[in-house]
Amino acid sequence: MNLANSQTVLIGLGSNLGNRAEFLTRAWDLLSNVHGIIPRKISRFYETEPFVAEELPPEKIPPTYLNAAGLLETELEPFALLQTTLGIEQQLGRVRKERWGARTIDLDLLLFGDRILQTEHLILPHPRMTERRFVLEPAAEIATDMRHPIVGKTILQLLKEL
Repeated sequence: MNLANSQTVLIGLGSNLGNRAEFLTRAWDLLSNVHGIIPRKISRFYETEPFVAEELPPEKIPPTYLNAAGLLETELEPFALLQTTLGIEQQLGRVRKERWGARTIDLDLLLFGDRILQTEHLILPHPRMTERRFVLEPAAEIATDMRHPIVGKTILQLLKEL
């Protein structure tokens, strides 16, 4: 199946609560049920340490994550896709209490074709993707040659530079 006027989108998936693999799998399956989205590939799941912005006592450090990257085609515009992913997060029990806190599921729009967008609610490409191995490693598995539209480098080049 093909979509007219579609864009290739790279998303990041992460979970560090409950049955993490099931949450990643369910989120990917739910995306496939959305009109205007065709999931193409998902990476294997990578176990990663949580990103912690500041020094935390051991009892406050979040559990380890399972992370993956997904490649999809969509006719949706960026904000419509963002609303879709937020709805899936909510459906799978995501509660937003604190930044970088534990979560059942996290779906991040990383690259939306070659779109560059900066608003209060959505920045494309994802502003920190080039700094994060837990994003680039699974992304390089499925989108090696996809290019970051601002820095002009491929996912594989960005991963090698970390």
